[in-house]
This record gives sequence, structure tokens and C-alpha cells, in this order.
Amino acid sequence: MPASTTPRRAIPWLLCLSAALWCASAAQAEKADRNMPLNAEADALRHDDARQTSVFTGNVVITKGTIIIRGDQVEVRQDPQGNQFGIVHGKPGFFRQKRDLVDEFIEGTGTRIDYDGKNDTVRFTGNAVLKRFKGTQLNDETTGNVIVYNNTTDVFTVDGGPANRTAANPTGRVRAMLTPVPKEGAAPPAVPAAPATLKPSPQLEETRP
Repeated sequence: MPASTTPRRAIPWLLCLSAALWCASAAQAEKADRNMPLNAEADALRHDDARQTSVFTGNVVITKGTIIIRGDQVEVRQDPQGNQFGIVHGKPGFFRQKRDLVDEFIEGTGTRIDYDGKNDTVRFTGNAVLKRFKGTQLNDETTGNVIVYNNTTDVFTVDGGPANRTAANPTGRVRAMLTPVPKEGAAPPAVPAAPATLKPSPQLEETRP
């Protein structure tokens, strides 16, 4: 998997706190997915049996247990131990997986997605977005240039930097919308009429007495 050329930025303390709460309270991703068969649909396929690689092109849709992958091109490789690896290219590529024992899903997009079945990780590169849903309700959303999500530990890291700059985010900084984890027995928070919009902060001004 290629190393990122984008300098790593420190994740805001709120993101670290919310990630820790997420890891502590939520169950792990579907563990049975890695042992499920892979099913694919595409406009074309090139399979190399000697190298155990398959390259699907054109409106690719792949399912593997609860995993759903979509992209313009997907390369799938299998090692001698049966572990499967995938490289997804798209505008953007798409990845979705259910979490074990709860009605929660993780969903992400990026111009490139690297799925590592052996280490159970997903890497989103290029205008990357990672979302967590409770049922159909969006609970958390994070954007950056590179996002790496570990299904085994339920930990994710986010890189910002120049490659993440857009007209809406000229600084290229990491952005996150994080919903607090409610206490056991507490009523769920009311859903706002419209989601809040993250805006860049061009500078912090010192407050003088």
C-alpha cells in the first residue's frame, strides 16, 4: 500500500475524544465478513490465475457479507492464505460495512480505497469522507485527505494538508461532525431541522482586556 505524501496533521482533541468514546461504546465490525465469498458485477473482467488477481472495470459492484464496494475499477488479489485485498478507483469509490451486533454502519468514499482483508483495515485517499450511521441516521462524519479505519480495533486516523484543499475548505484542515455518546437510559438527542455546516477559521484573534 503506497505511503501518503501528505504531511500528517494533528487531529483536534475533540476528534480524539469522540474516537475514544466510539471505540469504548460500540461493537466491532462484522467479523464474519472476511470469511464470506466475494461476489462482483462489472462491464469487464481480466483474471490472472497465476497471480491470483482479478481486475473489474466499468460500474463495478462488489459484495462480501455486509461489505458493499462500488467503483470505476476494482483490483482484487488473494494471497496463499486466502486473504483478499482490493484497490478501488472511482469518482469517488464507495465502501460500506455493517458493525457487529448493532444497527450501525460505517460508510466511506475516496478517489482510491485500499481494502486489506488480512489486517481488516480500509484506507480512503483523496477527498476522503468517513461516516457512521445508527440505522439510517448520520451520527458522525469526518473529512480529510487520507483516512485509515481499522475494523479490528475500531480506531481511525485522519490526515489533512494541501491535497485536501477545496473551495469550501481552503486550508485543507481535517473536519469532523461528532455526535456525543448518550448515557445509558438517556433519551436520544433531538434531530436538528438542518445539519450544521463546518466552516474554516482563517485565524484566531487574541482577546485583549
